[in-house]
Amino acid sequence: MKFRTVIYEKDEQVGIVRLNRPERMNAVNEAMYREIQEILKEAESDNAVRVLIITGSVLKKGGVEKQAFCAGADLKEHASGKRDSAQKRTYIELAHETTRLLYEFPKPVIAVINGPARGAGVETALNCDFIFMADTATLAFSETSLGTFVGGGVTGHLPAIIGIMKAKELVYTGKVLDGKAAVAAGLALKSVHVEELFSTAVAFARDLSEKAPLSLKLAKERLQKARLLANELVLQGETEAILSCMGTEDWQEGIQAFMEKRKPIYRGR
Repeated sequence: MKFRTVIYEKDEQVGIVRLNRPERMNAVNEAMYREIQEILKEAESDNAVRVLIITGSVLKKGGVEKQAFCAGADLKEHASGKRDSAQKRTYIELAHETTRLLYEFPKPVIAVINGPARGAGVETALNCDFIFMADTATLAFSETSLGTFVGGGVTGHLPAIIGIMKAKELVYTGKVLDGKAAVAAGLALKSVHVEELFSTAVAFARDLSEKAPLSLKLAKERLQKARLLANELVLQGETEAILSCMGTEDWQEGIQAFMEKRKPIYRGR
């Protein structure tokens, strides 16, 4: 099956999903979410796939290569103002259904962050089992700088991974972490040079693929069981919070300031 926004391929028992909108730094849109969902369903029923990797792509322009994992939501599409309230809710619920399917995917999933990850990009990675990062890659929850709110279960997953105080720091401030800092914070498993990143992740994936599939499935299910029920409530709460932000003047200002490459002026309304 051919996709427009992602590339899906298999390397022995490892399924590889490459986000493929490099001209937009792999910013997510409705089409990408739907295609990721299709791949997850296909890979779940494919017994030949034991482990899944999600990574970004490289933009080659003027002889220069620019790494990108996922810049978050496509703000150019948000800035168009074409979505009404019902369409905004549908978009958020589509995003949340994608992260839910990823979190509940019965096989190990590895996020391989090769370049900048923001917003929805970090949310996608947090719903994977493991995060590998390039030393030069960065991640951040930039929502408070844009007048919006985190999604994808971040308010539940992040404190569980790094603790409530560190989670508050990252969400409140939008602090940027590189690969090494993410490992030190417990947010990533490993950070290596970008040229070694993919081969390191594939080697880890192949090691996992040699384990007993049913054992891995049960291990993942049991380790995440306590969060499964809570995650549904978390996603519902985040949906309402994001929609509340989308109805404010500050949200419009945040998006406009981003497009105009200037500092936003927020008024709390």
